[in-house]
Amino acid sequence: MRVSKSTVEKMAHLARLEVENMEKMQEDMSRILDFMDKLNELDTDQVAPLIYLNDEVNVTRPDETGEELSREDALKNAPDTDGTFFKVAKVIDL
Repeated sequence: MRVSKSTVEKMAHLARLEVENMEKMQEDMSRILDFMDKLNELDTDQVAPLIYLNDEVNVTRPDETGEELSREDALKNAPDTDGTFFKVAKVIDL
């Protein structure tokens, strides 16, 4: 299927794109539509729709406790603390 120059210009306008090489864009869009025509030739009546890419469900690792940080180690690289807590900018103004 050949895509016309006016079709490419209209699509570029709608997508707010600037097309530098109109001939190349026409060729690319024509190849895309040709490929879609080939896909439409396939008989997919007996094919179930693909909902998930694999059969795995909720694949997670088990929770494990690890080494705990002491308060001093946690606050060591903080930009601002009061010695006990992190100090952060106020985010809610009531």
